Amino acid sequence: MTKRKINKIIVVEGRDDTTNLKRFYDVDTYETRGSAINKNDIEQLISLQEKRGLIIFTDPDYQGERIRKIIMSEIPDAEHAFIQRSEAEPKSKTKGHSLGVEHADFEALELALSSLEGASKTRGVDHISKELILSDLVFFGLVMGKDSRRRREFLCKELRIGYANGKQLLKRLNMFSVPLEEIERVMNDYRN
Repeated sequence: MTKRKINKIIVVEGRDDTTNLKRFYDVDTYETRGSAINKNDIEQLISLQEKRGLIIFTDPDYQGERIRKIIMSEIPDAEHAFIQRSEAEPKSKTKGHSLGVEHADFEALELALSSLEGASKTRGVDHISKELILSDLVFFGLVMGKDSRRRREFLCKELRIGYANGKQLLKRLNMFSVPLEEIERVMNDYRN
């Protein structure tokens, strides 16, 4: 089987994540060694972003989000790939209980990485959307509503952008240049 080449560096948390990605892709990774990201890591990541570009692909848990936020604050133009929590669960009880990219199967990895590539193609220079504002989120019941959390979970899962609370959602949607029309399309499928 010929492995698909990914030119950008994928930032992961550990060696097991790298091993799983290399099973399916011809890829180079940068391992943060869990949550131990430091100033030296950031300097190296900035250099790698300039040379080859980065895809941040951390685990869908608290530590993964923490690492993602640290990198985002220093390298806002890095790209992001996400898997759902259910896709990151170990398949057997002997693998432990931690969530991780290391446990994701090919379909989950492919969906995360291909949706990222699809997003960059459709949301490039030719497709610049108007920046979203808080009232857009209120309109779709994503904040300040009785079922706002469930609505956000649904939207984030469908867009594959990782869960975000009300405060983070606006920033994340604008970071990914998600147009209002796409939110409307997704939320039309939401059922209470």
